[in-house]
Amino acid sequence: MTSSPTQRLVRAACPHDCPDTCAMKVTVEGEQIIRIQGDADHPTTHGALCTKVARYAERVNHPERVLTPLRRVGPKGSGQFAAISWDEALDEVTSRLGAIAERNPEAILPYSYAGTMGLVQGESMAARFFHKLGASLLNRTICASAGGEGLQQTYGGKVGMHVEHFTESRLILIWGSNSIASNLHFWTFAQAAKRAGAKLIAIDPRHTETAQKCHQHIALLPGTDGALALGLMHELIVNDWLDHDYLAQHVEGWPALRERALLWPPERVAKVCGITADEVRGLARDYGTTAPAAIRLNYGMQRVRGGGNATRLIALLPCLVGAWRHKAGGLLMSASGWFKPVRNDAWLQRPDLLGQRRPRTLNMSTVGQDLLRESSPDFGPKIEALVVYNSNPVAVAPQSRQVVAGFAREDLFTVVLEHFLTDTADHADIVLPATMQLEHWDAHTSYGHTYALVNEPAVPPRGEARSNCEIFRQLAARLGFAEPCFTDSDEALAAQAFTDAVPFDTLRRDGWVKLPLPDAPFAQGGFPTPNGKAWAMGPGVPLPDHVPNYESVVSAPALAQRFPLAMISPPARNFLNSTFVNVKSLRDIEAEPVLEMHADDAAQRGIADGDMVRVFNDRGDYHCVARINQRARAGVVNGLGIWWRKLGVNRTNVNEVTHQQLTDLGQAPSFYDCLVEVAPLAAAQARA
Repeated sequence: MTSSPTQRLVRAACPHDCPDTCAMKVTVEGEQIIRIQGDADHPTTHGALCTKVARYAERVNHPERVLTPLRRVGPKGSGQFAAISWDEALDEVTSRLGAIAERNPEAILPYSYAGTMGLVQGESMAARFFHKLGASLLNRTICASAGGEGLQQTYGGKVGMHVEHFTESRLILIWGSNSIASNLHFWTFAQAAKRAGAKLIAIDPRHTETAQKCHQHIALLPGTDGALALGLMHELIVNDWLDHDYLAQHVEGWPALRERALLWPPERVAKVCGITADEVRGLARDYGTTAPAAIRLNYGMQRVRGGGNATRLIALLPCLVGAWRHKAGGLLMSASGWFKPVRNDAWLQRPDLLGQRRPRTLNMSTVGQDLLRESSPDFGPKIEALVVYNSNPVAVAPQSRQVVAGFAREDLFTVVLEHFLTDTADHADIVLPATMQLEHWDAHTSYGHTYALVNEPAVPPRGEARSNCEIFRQLAARLGFAEPCFTDSDEALAAQAFTDAVPFDTLRRDGWVKLPLPDAPFAQGGFPTPNGKAWAMGPGVPLPDHVPNYESVVSAPALAQRFPLAMISPPARNFLNSTFVNVKSLRDIEAEPVLEMHADDAAQRGIADGDMVRVFNDRGDYHCVARINQRARAGVVNGLGIWWRKLGVNRTNVNEVTHQQLTDLGQAPSFYDCLVEVAPLAAAQARA
């Protein structure tokens, strides 16, 4: 309820890359945001927002927000710009893009990801524009495509449990997820299960805030999750903790998987994972003898070379014990596949505008390499223009020294649609001010629950900001794109984002609509594979196996002699990727870039808590503060990210040392497959 007759309540949805996709209610008076709340009636939001989004008004009204088009007047990367009019900006962009497109439109690359998860402001009018133009396509891999492909090969789609049903689970494995920081609403369901007697076990190299609240923490080495899953299978088999009927009826390739798992006794697993054989046995006993048992698998574990195979192996575990028979059993990594039948993607994105053209596809995770490549028969034309929206690649893409070198090319024309002068915007030739979530229409699915949502504009755009869709509509008009689809309004796009199974009138009235799905979707099999079975193997789908990291003491011993510490780079609790880094109240909580170290590793290097250190390998280095605590296990350091480079200690961030090698499945980056060394900064400077 509003507290004043002059106030109104607006339905909204959180746009950020988080499985919770919260339903929000925004109280507005005039053009001012009075209050932002979680929708108490929405079954997964249940009235609560995370600290970050609760302060969303600080982003909307941020004093450093870009509110007018800008043209670069200084060197690339300097952040020196002059304000120009929209007509000047759009004329320059269309003139430059038009000239390049006449030569070869594939020399133009769109670059975007999940700055908004909205179907409208994400890839609707933007996709139509680039399809009509004939620009290069982008493989959007930077976060979750290894795990997504693993689920696709195993279940036939990115599908899983309903998050609400975790409250009834008796055992919950929280695998590769710091849920308190990155999946808050799942954590409330897990806590309810815990209060009802469920056992919670965290599986994570880092002793996260979540692991701290669980009954047990298994701190395996990064990139060894597949080996642990095989070890659990071994114990389930030898102790006959199996649902033989479920395996016979609903799993393709079980005999071959059984033989592979029997090669992984607990002692072998313990050696690979850096844990004890008793931990393997105990975890298998809990999982094999407790029902219903559920796994909340998240994306941290798939950011290594073998991330896709590891996802497949873990996703098969519920099939071995028949956990899918229970609505509170099974696994949830992503629920996004449930929305596939109700999304009007072809209408939103219009791939038919390509006609007979088949442009090349470039991988967003190798943008550093690709921006520095010349034209060749294998690669195609050199990238001459880059249009960035909903992303900050200079901060978030791996091996950022190379990314910066690519963005610094004087012959590269770069356009960035943004809210702030991020690291990427600093390298732009033209910056176009974009609206934020509370200023535009959108429609949302979720990868953590099964509710479609709508977002209505609560306040007018600040300054001269325009929505992504409006910007691409106007670019299309200037380039003479005459198809009627380029005149669709943002509201029309939102209204047509879903099929009739998700009525827009109901979305507007309630803010959200639940998909009509069974409580226990795979109790009788029925996976969205060609034959309805979960696949351990099948046509074109080989048997999964543990795939060692690119960089580890075992797989790269010579490299490990020089760089002996494995590094993972999980998000800082009060940031979301590089979003919110410039919100002062949140940055003040984080205080500074941090590297968590185990006391033994720190002592060997003469590092004390609070020392400034240099984290380095052959790809680069970054400076941060060492925190000696129980978060890090021996041999592993945790570089919390992702700070904007220009706010970092030496104007770099953790991605200075990550690499661009890709995962086994899904062509995703291997952020957590990284060897480094750490030294006290004072000593390093003295040697220099």
